Amino acid sequence: YYLAGVALATVIFNLVYRNCNFLRMGTTGPTAQAEGRFDQDSVTLVLLRNGLIALALGLLIILLQYPLREIGFTLLSAAPEVKAAGQDYFNARIWGAPATLLNLVLIGWFLGREKSSKVLVLSAIGNGANIILDYLLIIRWGWASAGAGFATAAGQYLMLLMGMIFIATENGYPQMLALVDKIFDLEAIKSTFKLNGNIWIRSIAGTVTISAFTDLSAYLGTMVLAINTLLLQVMIITFYFIEGLSFATESIAGNFRGQGLTNKFPSLLRLSGASSLGIGLTIASLFVLLPDPLFGLMTNHGEVIDELHHYLLWLLPFLGLSSMAFMLDGYFLGLTEGALLRKGVVTGSLVGFLPVAVASWWFHSSQILWLAMCCYMGVRALALGVQVPKTMRSGNS
Repeated sequence: YYLAGVALATVIFNLVYRNCNFLRMGTTGPTAQAEGRFDQDSVTLVLLRNGLIALALGLLIILLQYPLREIGFTLLSAAPEVKAAGQDYFNARIWGAPATLLNLVLIGWFLGREKSSKVLVLSAIGNGANIILDYLLIIRWGWASAGAGFATAAGQYLMLLMGMIFIATENGYPQMLALVDKIFDLEAIKSTFKLNGNIWIRSIAGTVTISAFTDLSAYLGTMVLAINTLLLQVMIITFYFIEGLSFATESIAGNFRGQGLTNKFPSLLRLSGASSLGIGLTIASLFVLLPDPLFGLMTNHGEVIDELHHYLLWLLPFLGLSSMAFMLDGYFLGLTEGALLRKGVVTGSLVGFLPVAVASWWFHSSQILWLAMCCYMGVRALALGVQVPKTMRSGNS
Protein backbone atom coordinates (compact mmCIF):
# COMPACT_ATOMS: atom_id res chain seq x y z
CA TYR A 1 0.00 0.00 0.00
CA TYR A 2 3.03 2.33 0.23
CA LEU A 3 3.38 2.29 -3.56
CA ALA A 4 -0.37 2.83 -4.02
CA GLY A 5 -0.23 5.75 -1.58
CA VAL A 6 2.63 7.37 -3.52
CA ALA A 7 0.66 6.93 -6.77
CA LEU A 8 -2.40 8.52 -5.15
CA ALA A 9 -0.50 11.59 -3.90
CA THR A 10 1.32 11.90 -7.23
CA VAL A 11 -2.07 12.52 -8.90
CA ILE A 12 -2.44 15.67 -6.75
CA PHE A 13 1.10 16.90 -7.46
CA ASN A 14 0.74 16.24 -11.19
CA LEU A 15 -2.45 18.30 -11.28
CA VAL A 16 -0.85 21.21 -9.39
CA TYR A 17 2.48 21.25 -11.24
CA ARG A 18 0.98 20.62 -14.69
CA ASN A 19 -1.05 23.80 -14.27
CA CYS A 20 2.13 25.66 -13.28
CA ASN A 21 3.89 24.72 -16.52
CA PHE A 22 3.17 28.25 -17.77
CA LEU A 23 6.33 29.19 -15.82
CA ARG A 24 8.43 27.18 -18.29
CA MET A 25 6.43 28.21 -21.35
CA GLY A 26 6.28 31.87 -20.36
CA THR A 27 10.06 32.02 -19.91
CA THR A 28 11.39 30.45 -23.12
CA GLY A 29 9.84 32.85 -25.66
CA PRO A 30 10.77 36.17 -24.00
CA THR A 31 14.28 34.84 -23.31
CA ALA A 32 14.76 33.74 -26.94
CA GLN A 33 13.54 37.12 -28.23
CA ALA A 34 15.90 38.99 -25.90
CA GLU A 35 18.75 36.74 -27.07
CA GLY A 36 17.84 37.58 -30.67
CA ARG A 37 18.08 41.30 -29.85
CA PHE A 38 21.43 40.66 -28.11
CA ASP A 39 19.92 42.29 -25.02
CA GLN A 40 21.60 40.46 -22.13
CA ASP A 41 19.98 42.66 -19.49
CA SER A 42 16.52 41.63 -20.72
CA VAL A 43 17.59 37.98 -20.83
CA THR A 44 18.54 38.19 -17.16
CA LEU A 45 15.42 40.15 -16.19
CA VAL A 46 13.15 37.46 -17.70
CA LEU A 47 14.81 34.96 -15.37
CA LEU A 48 14.52 37.22 -12.33
CA ARG A 49 10.87 38.19 -12.88
CA ASN A 50 9.63 34.69 -13.59
CA GLY A 51 11.85 33.35 -10.83
CA LEU A 52 10.14 35.64 -8.31
CA ILE A 53 6.71 34.50 -9.53
CA ALA A 54 7.79 30.85 -9.19
CA LEU A 55 9.17 31.43 -5.69
CA ALA A 56 5.99 33.20 -4.57
CA LEU A 57 3.78 30.41 -5.98
CA GLY A 58 5.99 27.73 -4.42
CA LEU A 59 5.71 29.35 -0.98
CA LEU A 60 1.95 29.75 -1.48
CA ILE A 61 1.63 26.02 -2.20
CA ILE A 62 3.48 25.28 1.05
CA LEU A 63 1.19 27.66 2.97
CA LEU A 64 -1.89 26.02 1.44
CA GLN A 65 -0.65 22.45 1.94
CA TYR A 66 -3.35 21.57 4.49
CA PRO A 67 -6.38 22.43 2.30
CA LEU A 68 -4.64 20.97 -0.78
CA ARG A 69 -4.03 17.70 1.06
CA GLU A 70 -7.48 17.47 2.64
CA ILE A 71 -9.40 18.35 -0.53
CA GLY A 72 -7.18 16.17 -2.72
CA PHE A 73 -7.43 13.04 -0.61
CA THR A 74 -11.15 13.58 -0.01
CA LEU A 75 -11.78 13.57 -3.76
CA LEU A 76 -9.55 10.53 -4.33
CA SER A 77 -11.07 7.28 -3.11
CA ALA A 78 -8.76 4.67 -1.56
CA ALA A 79 -8.41 2.39 1.46
CA PRO A 80 -7.46 4.15 4.76
CA GLU A 81 -3.94 2.66 4.86
CA VAL A 82 -3.33 3.73 1.25
CA LYS A 83 -4.49 7.28 2.03
CA ALA A 84 -2.26 7.37 5.13
CA ALA A 85 0.78 6.35 3.06
CA GLY A 86 -0.16 8.91 0.40
CA GLN A 87 -0.44 11.67 3.00
CA ASP A 88 3.02 10.80 4.36
CA TYR A 89 4.42 11.17 0.84
CA PHE A 90 2.48 14.41 0.30
CA ASN A 91 3.67 15.92 3.61
CA ALA A 92 7.29 15.29 2.64
CA ARG A 93 7.25 16.18 -1.05
CA ILE A 94 5.27 19.42 -0.63
CA TRP A 95 8.40 21.13 0.77
CA GLY A 96 10.01 20.82 -2.64
CA ALA A 97 7.38 23.08 -4.28
CA PRO A 98 9.55 26.26 -4.48
CA ALA A 99 12.45 24.32 -6.05
CA THR A 100 10.14 22.49 -8.48
CA LEU A 101 8.62 25.73 -9.78
CA LEU A 102 11.97 27.55 -9.92
CA ASN A 103 13.34 24.64 -11.95
CA LEU A 104 10.54 25.13 -14.49
CA VAL A 105 11.76 28.71 -14.95
CA LEU A 106 15.40 27.60 -15.22
CA ILE A 107 14.53 24.98 -17.85
CA GLY A 108 12.56 27.56 -19.85
CA TRP A 109 15.41 30.06 -19.56
CA PHE A 110 18.11 27.66 -20.73
CA LEU A 111 15.88 26.46 -23.59
CA GLY A 112 15.31 30.08 -24.65
CA ARG A 113 19.07 30.53 -24.78
CA GLU A 114 19.41 27.29 -26.79
CA LYS A 115 21.36 25.64 -23.94
CA SER A 116 19.59 22.28 -24.15
CA SER A 117 22.68 20.45 -22.88
CA LYS A 118 22.30 22.23 -19.54
CA VAL A 119 18.64 21.20 -19.39
CA LEU A 120 19.76 17.61 -19.94
CA VAL A 121 22.31 17.88 -17.12
CA LEU A 122 19.74 19.41 -14.75
CA SER A 123 17.22 16.65 -15.52
CA ALA A 124 19.88 13.97 -15.03
CA ILE A 125 20.87 15.44 -11.65
CA GLY A 126 17.26 15.75 -10.46
CA ASN A 127 16.32 12.22 -11.53
CA GLY A 128 19.65 10.67 -10.51
CA ALA A 129 19.53 12.22 -7.03
CA ASN A 130 15.94 11.03 -6.67
CA ILE A 131 16.92 7.42 -7.47
CA ILE A 132 19.90 7.42 -5.08
CA LEU A 133 17.93 9.05 -2.26
CA ASP A 134 15.01 6.64 -2.84
CA TYR A 135 17.42 3.78 -2.23
CA LEU A 136 18.90 5.35 0.91
CA LEU A 137 15.68 6.62 2.48
CA ILE A 138 13.36 3.75 1.54
CA ILE A 139 15.51 0.62 1.26
CA ARG A 140 18.29 1.40 3.76
CA TRP A 141 16.53 3.60 6.31
CA GLY A 142 12.97 2.30 5.98
CA TRP A 143 11.22 5.67 5.67
CA ALA A 144 8.63 4.15 3.31
CA SER A 145 6.41 6.63 1.42
CA ALA A 146 7.70 9.61 3.42
CA GLY A 147 11.20 8.71 2.24
CA ALA A 148 10.02 8.75 -1.38
CA GLY A 149 8.55 12.23 -0.82
CA PHE A 150 11.72 13.59 0.77
CA ALA A 151 13.83 12.04 -2.01
CA THR A 152 11.78 13.79 -4.71
CA ALA A 153 11.91 17.14 -2.89
CA ALA A 154 15.66 16.88 -2.25
CA GLY A 155 16.28 15.95 -5.89
CA GLN A 156 14.53 19.17 -6.96
CA TYR A 157 16.69 21.27 -4.62
CA LEU A 158 19.88 19.64 -5.92
CA MET A 159 18.70 20.34 -9.46
CA LEU A 160 18.08 23.98 -8.48
CA LEU A 161 21.54 24.22 -6.90
CA MET A 162 23.16 22.99 -10.11
CA GLY A 163 21.14 25.52 -12.10
CA MET A 164 22.34 28.33 -9.83
CA ILE A 165 25.93 27.16 -10.32
CA PHE A 166 25.42 27.31 -14.10
CA ILE A 167 24.10 30.87 -13.77
CA ALA A 168 27.02 31.92 -11.55
CA THR A 169 29.64 30.56 -13.95
CA GLU A 170 27.98 32.08 -17.03
CA ASN A 171 26.54 35.39 -15.90
CA GLY A 172 27.81 36.13 -12.42
CA TYR A 173 25.57 37.33 -9.64
CA PRO A 174 27.00 40.91 -9.48
CA GLN A 175 25.46 41.57 -12.92
CA MET A 176 22.11 40.29 -11.64
CA LEU A 177 22.26 42.45 -8.53
CA ALA A 178 22.87 45.50 -10.72
CA LEU A 179 19.50 44.85 -12.41
CA VAL A 180 17.43 44.52 -9.23
CA ASP A 181 15.93 48.01 -9.57
CA LYS A 182 14.63 47.10 -13.06
CA ILE A 183 12.79 43.93 -11.98
CA PHE A 184 9.68 45.81 -10.94
CA ASP A 185 9.28 47.82 -14.15
CA LEU A 186 5.48 48.15 -14.34
CA GLU A 187 5.07 47.57 -18.09
CA ALA A 188 7.37 44.54 -18.05
CA ILE A 189 5.53 43.04 -15.06
CA LYS A 190 2.15 43.57 -16.76
CA SER A 191 3.47 41.90 -19.92
CA THR A 192 4.85 38.96 -17.89
CA PHE A 193 1.59 38.39 -16.01
CA LYS A 194 -0.47 38.75 -19.20
CA LEU A 195 1.58 36.12 -21.05
CA ASN A 196 1.64 33.72 -18.09
CA GLY A 197 -2.08 34.23 -17.46
CA ASN A 198 -2.99 33.41 -21.06
CA ILE A 199 -0.82 30.29 -21.03
CA TRP A 200 -2.35 29.22 -17.70
CA ILE A 201 -5.91 29.55 -19.06
CA ARG A 202 -4.81 27.56 -22.13
CA SER A 203 -3.48 24.79 -19.87
CA ILE A 204 -6.68 24.72 -17.80
CA ALA A 205 -8.83 24.48 -20.96
CA GLY A 206 -6.73 21.59 -22.25
CA THR A 207 -6.87 19.77 -18.90
CA VAL A 208 -10.65 20.19 -18.70
CA THR A 209 -11.08 18.81 -22.23
CA ILE A 210 -8.98 15.69 -21.56
CA SER A 211 -10.80 15.21 -18.22
CA ALA A 212 -14.18 15.48 -20.00
CA PHE A 213 -13.01 12.88 -22.54
CA THR A 214 -12.00 10.54 -19.69
CA ASP A 215 -15.28 11.07 -17.81
CA LEU A 216 -17.33 10.40 -20.95
CA SER A 217 -15.24 7.27 -21.59
CA ALA A 218 -16.10 6.05 -18.08
CA TYR A 219 -19.79 6.82 -18.73
CA LEU A 220 -19.66 4.66 -21.87
CA GLY A 221 -18.36 1.68 -19.89
CA THR A 222 -15.31 0.14 -18.24
CA MET A 223 -14.10 -1.44 -21.48
CA VAL A 224 -14.33 1.89 -23.35
CA LEU A 225 -12.45 3.63 -20.52
CA ALA A 226 -9.68 1.01 -20.65
CA ILE A 227 -9.39 1.27 -24.45
CA ASN A 228 -9.41 5.07 -24.53
CA THR A 229 -6.85 5.27 -21.71
CA LEU A 230 -4.48 3.09 -23.75
CA LEU A 231 -5.02 5.17 -26.89
CA LEU A 232 -4.36 8.36 -24.92
CA GLN A 233 -1.08 6.82 -23.75
CA VAL A 234 -0.05 6.68 -27.42
CA MET A 235 -0.71 10.43 -27.63
CA ILE A 236 1.50 10.98 -24.58
CA ILE A 237 4.28 8.87 -26.14
CA THR A 238 3.97 10.91 -29.34
CA PHE A 239 4.10 14.15 -27.37
CA TYR A 240 7.38 13.12 -25.73
CA PHE A 241 8.91 12.53 -29.17
CA ILE A 242 7.62 15.85 -30.53
CA GLU A 243 8.40 17.84 -27.36
CA GLY A 244 12.08 18.30 -28.20
CA LEU A 245 11.15 19.54 -31.67
CA SER A 246 8.58 21.90 -30.16
CA PHE A 247 11.21 23.29 -27.76
CA ALA A 248 13.58 23.92 -30.67
CA THR A 249 10.81 25.61 -32.68
CA GLU A 250 9.99 27.78 -29.68
CA SER A 251 13.53 29.04 -29.09
CA ILE A 252 14.39 29.49 -32.79
CA ALA A 253 11.13 31.34 -33.55
CA GLY A 254 11.72 33.62 -30.57
CA ASN A 255 15.29 34.28 -31.65
CA PHE A 256 14.19 35.12 -35.20
CA ARG A 257 11.50 37.46 -33.82
CA GLY A 258 14.11 39.20 -31.66
CA GLN A 259 16.36 39.71 -34.69
CA GLY A 260 13.44 40.79 -36.87
CA LEU A 261 14.10 37.90 -39.28
CA THR A 262 10.45 37.12 -40.00
CA ASN A 263 11.46 36.04 -43.52
CA LYS A 264 12.91 32.88 -41.95
CA PHE A 265 9.60 31.83 -40.37
CA PRO A 266 8.28 29.94 -43.46
CA SER A 267 11.32 27.65 -43.68
CA LEU A 268 11.19 27.04 -39.91
CA LEU A 269 7.50 26.12 -40.09
CA ARG A 270 8.00 23.86 -43.11
CA LEU A 271 10.82 21.94 -41.44
CA SER A 272 9.17 21.76 -38.02
CA GLY A 273 5.73 20.97 -39.45
CA ALA A 274 6.98 18.19 -41.73
CA SER A 275 9.07 16.67 -38.93
CA SER A 276 6.21 16.80 -36.40
CA LEU A 277 3.69 15.36 -38.84
CA GLY A 278 6.15 12.65 -39.83
CA ILE A 279 6.70 11.64 -36.19
CA GLY A 280 2.97 11.66 -35.42
CA LEU A 281 1.96 9.59 -38.45
CA THR A 282 4.89 7.17 -38.03
CA ILE A 283 3.95 6.38 -34.42
CA ALA A 284 0.27 6.09 -35.38
CA SER A 285 1.12 3.73 -38.25
CA LEU A 286 3.26 1.52 -36.00
CA PHE A 287 0.43 1.09 -33.51
CA VAL A 288 -2.12 0.51 -36.30
CA LEU A 289 0.05 -2.12 -38.01
CA LEU A 290 1.44 -3.78 -34.84
CA PRO A 291 -1.27 -3.34 -32.21
CA ASP A 292 -0.90 -6.67 -30.38
CA PRO A 293 2.83 -6.50 -29.54
CA LEU A 294 2.88 -2.73 -28.86
CA PHE A 295 -0.27 -2.52 -26.75
CA GLY A 296 0.81 -5.80 -25.15
CA LEU A 297 3.63 -3.81 -23.54
CA MET A 298 1.01 -1.60 -21.85
CA THR A 299 -1.52 -4.21 -20.69
CA ASN A 300 -1.84 -7.98 -20.29
CA HIS A 301 -5.62 -7.90 -20.79
CA GLY A 302 -6.07 -9.61 -24.14
CA GLU A 303 -9.78 -8.84 -24.33
CA VAL A 304 -9.03 -5.09 -24.14
CA ILE A 305 -6.51 -5.34 -26.98
CA ASP A 306 -8.97 -7.37 -29.08
CA GLU A 307 -11.71 -4.76 -28.63
CA LEU A 308 -9.22 -1.94 -29.23
CA HIS A 309 -8.80 -3.01 -32.87
CA HIS A 310 -12.12 -1.30 -33.67
CA TYR A 311 -10.64 2.11 -32.74
CA LEU A 312 -7.10 1.87 -34.13
CA LEU A 313 -7.67 3.93 -37.29
CA TRP A 314 -8.57 6.96 -35.17
CA LEU A 315 -4.88 7.18 -34.25
CA LEU A 316 -3.96 8.39 -37.76
CA PRO A 317 -6.08 11.58 -37.88
CA PHE A 318 -5.78 12.16 -34.13
CA LEU A 319 -1.98 11.97 -33.94
CA GLY A 320 -1.57 13.76 -37.28
CA LEU A 321 -3.66 16.72 -36.08
CA SER A 322 -2.14 16.60 -32.58
CA SER A 323 1.40 16.78 -33.96
CA MET A 324 0.54 19.92 -35.94
CA ALA A 325 -1.19 21.50 -32.93
CA PHE A 326 1.83 20.79 -30.69
CA MET A 327 4.23 22.23 -33.29
CA LEU A 328 2.16 25.41 -33.68
CA ASP A 329 2.02 25.71 -29.89
CA GLY A 330 5.81 25.85 -29.85
CA TYR A 331 5.91 28.40 -32.68
CA PHE A 332 3.46 30.81 -31.04
CA LEU A 333 5.03 30.33 -27.59
CA GLY A 334 8.33 31.46 -29.09
CA LEU A 335 6.56 34.55 -30.45
CA THR A 336 4.99 35.12 -26.99
CA GLU A 337 1.50 35.19 -28.55
CA GLY A 338 -0.24 34.05 -25.37
CA ALA A 339 -3.68 35.38 -26.35
CA LEU A 340 -3.66 33.41 -29.62
CA LEU A 341 -2.65 30.24 -27.78
CA ARG A 342 -5.46 30.73 -25.26
CA LYS A 343 -8.02 31.36 -28.00
CA GLY A 344 -6.79 28.35 -29.97
CA VAL A 345 -7.31 25.83 -27.17
CA VAL A 346 -10.54 27.40 -25.90
CA THR A 347 -11.95 27.45 -29.46
CA GLY A 348 -10.88 23.85 -29.95
CA SER A 349 -12.63 22.86 -26.72
CA LEU A 350 -15.87 24.79 -27.25
CA VAL A 351 -16.28 24.58 -31.03
CA GLY A 352 -14.44 21.36 -31.88
CA PHE A 353 -14.85 19.07 -28.88
CA LEU A 354 -17.99 20.07 -26.98
CA PRO A 355 -20.75 19.71 -29.64
CA VAL A 356 -19.43 16.37 -30.90
CA ALA A 357 -18.82 15.10 -27.35
CA VAL A 358 -22.45 15.87 -26.50
CA ALA A 359 -23.45 13.85 -29.57
CA SER A 360 -21.30 10.93 -28.35
CA TRP A 361 -23.13 11.07 -25.01
CA TRP A 362 -26.53 11.31 -26.70
CA PHE A 363 -25.87 8.39 -29.08
CA HIS A 364 -23.78 6.48 -26.51
CA SER A 365 -20.96 6.10 -29.04
CA SER A 366 -17.24 5.86 -28.35
CA GLN A 367 -16.53 6.25 -32.08
CA ILE A 368 -18.19 9.68 -32.02
CA LEU A 369 -16.18 10.50 -28.88
CA TRP A 370 -12.98 9.92 -30.85
CA LEU A 371 -14.36 12.13 -33.61
CA ALA A 372 -14.76 14.80 -30.89
CA MET A 373 -11.08 14.49 -29.95
CA CYS A 374 -10.04 14.76 -33.61
CA CYS A 375 -12.25 17.85 -34.00
CA TYR A 376 -10.67 19.33 -30.85
CA MET A 377 -7.15 18.95 -32.19
CA GLY A 378 -8.17 19.94 -35.72
CA VAL A 379 -9.92 23.17 -34.69
CA ARG A 380 -7.07 23.96 -32.30
CA ALA A 381 -4.48 23.57 -35.08
CA LEU A 382 -6.65 25.48 -37.57
CA ALA A 383 -7.24 28.38 -35.15
CA LEU A 384 -3.47 28.82 -34.83
CA GLY A 385 -2.70 28.04 -38.47
CA VAL A 386 -4.86 30.86 -39.83
CA GLN A 387 -2.85 33.31 -37.69
CA VAL A 388 0.50 32.26 -39.17
CA PRO A 389 0.41 34.71 -42.16
CA LYS A 390 0.09 37.66 -39.74
CA THR A 391 3.33 36.63 -38.02
CA MET A 392 5.12 36.70 -41.38
CA ARG A 393 4.10 40.32 -41.93
CA SER A 394 4.91 41.60 -38.43
CA GLY A 395 8.32 42.58 -37.23
CA ASN A 396 9.41 42.98 -33.66
CA SER A 397 6.60 43.35 -31.18
